[in-house]
Amino acid sequence: MTTTVRPLAEQDLPDARRIVSLAFGTFLGAPDPANFWTDLDYVGRWRADPGAAFGAEIDGELVGSNFATRWGSVGFFGPLTVRPDLWDRNIGRKLMEPIMRLFHAWDLTHAGLFTFAHSAKHVGLYQGFGFWPRFLTAIMGKPVAAPEGPPPWTRYSELSEKERLASVRACRELTSSIYPGLDVEREIRAVNAQNLGETVLVRENGSLEAFAVCHCGPGTEAGTGKCYVKFGAARPGPVSAPAFGRLLAACEDLASDRGLTHIEAGMNLAREQAYRQMVEAGWRAGFQGVTMHRPNEPGYSRPDVYLIDDWR
Repeated sequence: MTTTVRPLAEQDLPDARRIVSLAFGTFLGAPDPANFWTDLDYVGRWRADPGAAFGAEIDGELVGSNFATRWGSVGFFGPLTVRPDLWDRNIGRKLMEPIMRLFHAWDLTHAGLFTFAHSAKHVGLYQGFGFWPRFLTAIMGKPVAAPEGPPPWTRYSELSEKERLASVRACRELTSSIYPGLDVEREIRAVNAQNLGETVLVRENGSLEAFAVCHCGPGTEAGTGKCYVKFGAARPGPVSAPAFGRLLAACEDLASDRGLTHIEAGMNLAREQAYRQMVEAGWRAGFQGVTMHRPNEPGYSRPDVYLIDDWR
């Protein structure tokens, strides 16, 4: 069998979704792997950047896929999935090759991924491409309860176009102050354009102090009944801890307003202060993985950084 890797096309998306469900369901031991995670949609990342999605095919049949994401100077990839009956045939390695070419073309200063901490096979594959295991990342959650006296916050979707442009600039300035060139405009615009959820903006005295990009409900990266904070950050400095607390409350307020029952967010355990604050606010780890970095350095995963992401 000859494996061909090519750009993923829109007509490939249903097959790619089926492979994602089957691959993760099989690896995680689900009783019905084919119907695992069917309310989640990671393959929808294609719509945000079709040129950063790749498929592997054998005899014209799609057998795997991989997706790259660019956040300015930072990039990550995944989910990388291969049909389980074709595991251990180097298809995953082939799906990594265009990702690495793309990362080089993007001229990133930091790249990474999230994978299973207990899988030596996964870690070994990615080490072969220069990624190094660094930190555990906890996927944390809590039941949604309407916060008492939630802080004032703004929905990006309710802003005028002029206000949206100003807000995106303010978000970019905030993230660049945490790590040079970090920019999640792509996520903000994708969530709004595809109606995946909402971007939460927390201001103090007219200045943006924190924001979060949230997916809400089925057909997104959240799933049924869930709000998933894909990215969130508070301005560095003395305001970080209180601003982060207001951001968590605002995200929970969004989830409550949407009638969702659970809120979820990834927290890299190297961001010790933010992790401790989440635990004190009632968040608990459901499972954890490991982030792998290229080059082998912390990036923005530092004890004093108040930032939510998990690179899944």
